[in-house]
Amino acid sequence: MVKLNRIYTRTGDDGTTGLVDGSRCPKFSARINAMGQVDEANSAIGLAVCAITEDGDRALLTRVQNDLFDLGADLATPAADDDFTPSEMVLRIVPAQAEWLEAQIDALNDRLEPLTSFVLPGGTEAAARIHVARATTRAAERAMVALAGETPVNPAALAYINRLSDLLFVLARVANDDGRTDVKWVPGQNR
Repeated sequence: MVKLNRIYTRTGDDGTTGLVDGSRCPKFSARINAMGQVDEANSAIGLAVCAITEDGDRALLTRVQNDLFDLGADLATPAADDDFTPSEMVLRIVPAQAEWLEAQIDALNDRLEPLTSFVLPGGTEAAARIHVARATTRAAERAMVALAGETPVNPAALAYINRLSDLLFVLARVANDDGRTDVKWVPGQNR
């Protein structure tokens, strides 16, 4: 269990931050950027939860927020020898977490009106907030992929963040009366 008695430590005043393994990393690094983008996505999801009235959807996203803290811990733990095996001391995203997202996507998608066009990020306030969270999650994914271009990143973590944006897209459509009130893109409408 995490116990935080003091919020400030002054250890980051030199422009570095501590990782789980005790090493220090510059705050401008790809790793810290990825961790920060995941934190932004989590915050955007928290804001979306405030506008969602359906208890099941709120619980779903609250579970996702917890998983995103796991993802942050995963990113904050450099892998030794590209080993992403979780242990009691090393928190890693596991394939089952992305599989759970896939099951949620499938269940929610079954009740939606079929797509006849791309949808604009809007509709209800809840849907609009979820779309912001989706776009922020895509930014987190891009940051994680950039990190993976420099150093190994847990493949299960990359799969998780990719599925999460898909879940958010579907959930935004749910918030638009199961897709019935989606705002549709009309190509070339204003030419």
